[in-house]
Amino acid sequence: MNIRVYYEDTDISGFVYHSNYFNFCERARSELFFSQGLSPVNGDSHFVVSEVNGKFIKSAKFGDLLNVETDVMEIKNFSLKLLQTIYRDDEKVFEATITLAHLKGIKLSKISRETKAIFENL
Repeated sequence: MNIRVYYEDTDISGFVYHSNYFNFCERARSELFFSQGLSPVNGDSHFVVSEVNGKFIKSAKFGDLLNVETDVMEIKNFSLKLLQTIYRDDEKVFEATITLAHLKGIKLSKISRETKAIFENL
């Protein structure tokens, strides 16, 4: 998924503010659903981030066009682990390992076959 860096994404120096890289990853995960005519929230079923590890490699800046790639590392019954990498052209600027827990309401819930298929097809 391509993301343009806007002024609102940057700090006073014009570089992307560190927490916005996680926002870009979140948008890319949502787009996985939207691109298939689905929503990441299905009734009261949804994912929450249960663990995240980010690595800041290079700085992106105002006006850059970034690409967020999502790869599945592991799919379990109640959670999944993703590697999300952000590139500027062919240059890696950020990567994060993100574990998502699936909930129904506020309780852990088994991931549906349909939802698993979204990630298995990446």
